[in-house]
Amino acid sequence: MARTPSNMLPLGTKAPQFTLYDTVSGTNQSLDDLKGLKGTVIMFICNHCPFVKHVNTELSKIAKDFTSKGINWVAISSNDVENYPEDNPNLMKEMAINEGFIFPYLYDQTQKVAKDYDAACTPDFYLFDDDLKLVYRGQLDDSRPGNDIPVTGKDLRDALNALLNNSPISDNQKPSIGCNIKWKNA
Repeated sequence: MARTPSNMLPLGTKAPQFTLYDTVSGTNQSLDDLKGLKGTVIMFICNHCPFVKHVNTELSKIAKDFTSKGINWVAISSNDVENYPEDNPNLMKEMAINEGFIFPYLYDQTQKVAKDYDAACTPDFYLFDDDLKLVYRGQLDDSRPGNDIPVTGKDLRDALNALLNNSPISDNQKPSIGCNIKWKNA
């Protein structure tokens, strides 16, 4: 199992714009359509990665806990589906329904969005404020498959609570660890 860390996009970076296909609704969705009133979480995930499978239940919980507080959630899969067919859009929709995702699960077919966000792994998390400026990036929490640490979402939850309370968000942000994004051959 590969252990690729996040690239840690610089804090303060403005969220790159995108319009992508939402595998759940069957419509194209833009960042402007999906932006939250108080903040927006963008996460790069995929169907087959054991690191993502490990946190899917918590992703559903944390989204349900914070959506009503003005935080919107966007999941994006940028993997090469030709070489990783488990990550194709039809199976993305199936996974989103089975996992109870209340957020769109977008397909980045060209991989441009992953490159624009400097995403490196799945899962990779980015929290933007109401002006779409990056205030947190990195891990959900310290749990990884097989390390016996419970999945709580602590790191992202702490950042979300600080954002909502207008409190400083700690600069001590740990990279996420997961499977590398499956890039298409050039």
